Amino acid sequence: MPKVIVQVVQHLRPGGIEAMALELQRHAATGLTVHVASLEGEHDTALAAWPRLGPLASRLHFLGKRPGIDMALAWRLRGLLRWLEADAVHTHHVGPLLYGGLAARLAGIRRLVHTEHDAWHLTDPRRRRLQAGLVGLLRPCLVADAALVRDSAEAALPGRRYAVIGNGVDTHRFTPGDRDAARRVLGLPRDVRLVGCAARLESVKGHTHLLQAMTRLPTDVHLALAGEGSLAAVLAEDARSLGLGARVHFLGNVEAMPDFYRALDLFCLPSLREGLPLAPLEAQACGVPCVLTDVGGNREALWSHDGTLVPAGDDATLARALAERLDHAVSDDPRAFVVRQADVRTMTRAYEALYAS
Repeated sequence: MPKVIVQVVQHLRPGGIEAMALELQRHAATGLTVHVASLEGEHDTALAAWPRLGPLASRLHFLGKRPGIDMALAWRLRGLLRWLEADAVHTHHVGPLLYGGLAARLAGIRRLVHTEHDAWHLTDPRRRRLQAGLVGLLRPCLVADAALVRDSAEAALPGRRYAVIGNGVDTHRFTPGDRDAARRVLGLPRDVRLVGCAARLESVKGHTHLLQAMTRLPTDVHLALAGEGSLAAVLAEDARSLGLGARVHFLGNVEAMPDFYRALDLFCLPSLREGLPLAPLEAQACGVPCVLTDVGGNREALWSHDGTLVPAGDDATLARALAERLDHAVSDDPRAFVVRQADVRTMTRAYEALYAS
């Protein structure tokens, strides 16, 4: 039975993969120690930028990778694995598989688990060849976080088989609560209907389409955006130019995410690509219905009785779906769906079974 697991991620900045790695660490079984090794970044800088890392700092390790290929990094990571006396390594995405997988084999570690969080990158021939070569060389136990990701990955890499372990969220932390109190905490208006989105402010997340949809909604509908990214200034300017300056609230990185969801009437994720996102699961665990684009694993993250799927990039259809959901009372509780199918403890125990196999 393994006692020390090392997860390898590209970086430790607010995001779905990073949050999942931290949850696997936080909910580890008694007697199991889980470390997270970040290829990029520095310890103090990362902790200052993301306060959530603070309580876990002693089990976080930063390798300071610079842009480009750095094969010496695999040797440094090998040294870290030996120092930690790791029994198993768990990699997330292709870069961590390259460095973490090689380091594991160099350190003589037999248990290697690799999770694919999306498969769109495998449409690129170079990435597909790299992934195929690494999987063939390293022979990891392959996991997909959604059935759609599994099907796409298996089509791209014939002969490889992926187990499906869906992402999970902490349903003890994400619970329904007082809407007015949550809005007070976040400084949001109390006398409006509020749509929210929690995602990195990057083009792949589709915020521009959500802003366009907002122009078609009544003026008493406001939008709250949680997250940071390279498009923060661009999106703020877009909101002003569309006449939405007073109706769009940019909150940056929000630590009190349960309060963010509790403040909402409706959650929306307008992504152009996804794996299996955590944010809709967190929102639904708080009892908030969702409108999602029909991409990646979004369909699997949605309680079909109480949510709506729309085509990606279709501003008019997105606006209609938001208006319909805001105008009609919720008839079912989406929280029960998350508790039943996507609790973090179920996810954690499934991975721990793979570490021990």
